[in-house]
Amino acid sequence: MQYIPAFSKLVEEFEKLPGVGSKSAQKMAYYIIAADKSVAKTFADSIIEAKQKIKCCSVCQNLTDKELCSICANEKRDASVICVVEKPGDIDAIERTRDYNGLYHVLHGLISPMSDVGPDDIKIAELLVRVSENDVKEVIMATSPNVEGQATAMYISKLLKPFEVKVTGLALGIPVGGSLEYSDSITIAQAMENRKELE
Repeated sequence: MQYIPAFSKLVEEFEKLPGVGSKSAQKMAYYIIAADKSVAKTFADSIIEAKQKIKCCSVCQNLTDKELCSICANEKRDASVICVVEKPGDIDAIERTRDYNGLYHVLHGLISPMSDVGPDDIKIAELLVRVSENDVKEVIMATSPNVEGQATAMYISKLLKPFEVKVTGLALGIPVGGSLEYSDSITIAQAMENRKELE
């Protein structure tokens, strides 16, 4: 195909999406170009609307369009337990198990010196404030079982020691190097049920 700057830019933007390679990006670009103008406008408008309306919950840092997300606003949830996850998609994975009734805290990343991400670049300070100001009895570290996830869990567990709160981690069952977001509900439920205290 001849070089068309606008088309190449569209492909480049799609390639920036996680898990999208150059062929998939080209397919999406061709779809948008071939679609009716109203389809492309609706797609573009939905991206802009999402960016304008969606923000972080003032308590747990999950995504919401209100001050509090629906989980933090639910008074039936057990506020004495906080499950710490890397990203909002991990909450959806745990909620699908229907076995967990506590609250969450989203870090929005993991400590990764190789990627130049330090403790101050993720939402650790907000977690410490929550634990210090509320009657929290247990913090479950549900970060993915990879090097960054384990390092982040251990770092946070050390910071939580002065608060005399029980810090647990998910039991094995989630494969090492795997992503919580893509684990099946039964595996997550078993890992949650058999969680162990972190030292």
